[in-house]
Amino acid sequence: MARSTPRIALVTCQEVRESGYDRDLPVLADAVRQAGGAGADVAVVSWDDPDVEWGGFDLALIRSTWDYSWRPAEFLAWADRCGAATALANPPEVVRWNADKRYLGDLAAAGVPVVDTRYLAPGDLADPTDPTDVADVADPTDVAASAGLPTDREYVVKPTSGAGARYAARYTPDEHGTAVRHLERMHAEGLTAMVQPYIRSIDTAGERALVFFGGRFLHAIRKGAVLEPGTAYDDDKVPHPNLRTWQPSPAELAVAERALAAVPGAPELLYARVDLVDGDDGAPRVMELELVEPNLFLFLHEASVPVVAEAVVAEAAGRAALR
Repeated sequence: MARSTPRIALVTCQEVRESGYDRDLPVLADAVRQAGGAGADVAVVSWDDPDVEWGGFDLALIRSTWDYSWRPAEFLAWADRCGAATALANPPEVVRWNADKRYLGDLAAAGVPVVDTRYLAPGDLADPTDPTDVADVADPTDVAASAGLPTDREYVVKPTSGAGARYAARYTPDEHGTAVRHLERMHAEGLTAMVQPYIRSIDTAGERALVFFGGRFLHAIRKGAVLEPGTAYDDDKVPHPNLRTWQPSPAELAVAERALAAVPGAPELLYARVDLVDGDDGAPRVMELELVEPNLFLFLHEASVPVVAEAVVAEAAGRAALR
């Protein structure tokens, strides 16, 4: 028998629970409890809490699981277990696909304009200490050449599994040696790296994040440049500097909708965030498509809070009716 009041888990991580870093989380929890008058029973829980009985919830809504990129295998295994026990938003197959930024290649193959990206897995770099490799031990710049590091513009190196600009840095062509050491550090930790041109427009026009909820555009924000010149890859960074609200252009909305339509399997997405930048031609391109644990920036758009809360309760009630 379906419960009269749906039970919802807002899923975060222990670090966020202790720090209060997710400004949206308590506001969303209160709004979901009160949505539509009847609301829902809400619990804020950590994804890796072994004592949580996920089958006791009608919906588990991933929110600020912002430590998952440090433990991707554990997190993906949890998503599979949780999705088998109850409804997980977004679904486990979406989480698995989106947790690795090689999804940008899938979007590009589907005709979505994205930031040009080269991927370097462990073992892809030439080894200057190996005489059988293509690199010359007397010329370490051959390693940079084997990595395809740009020689004519600034570029970015970051991991395919990362959040909050973790292990991300911006380099100039005369910093290839530092960039190679960055790549080697990531490869030593088993991480696949991405190399992208630094999009110059970010310094003036910033990045725009378009948030969708329940299949509809909700609101947008603009943020400033995250990667400052000279900031080391392992330094702490402000992931969303100089935030302000934004009204997206028709071209930005069109690119965002194309990106969402290209997600494999055309799954139902309860939430999504599409991060855009302007390419050298001035047209919007996808920087990232956030379907796992995006910040929704509800604190900047207070009018969106009841819209999101009602959509969450409706989703949970629908799932409860099927149990």
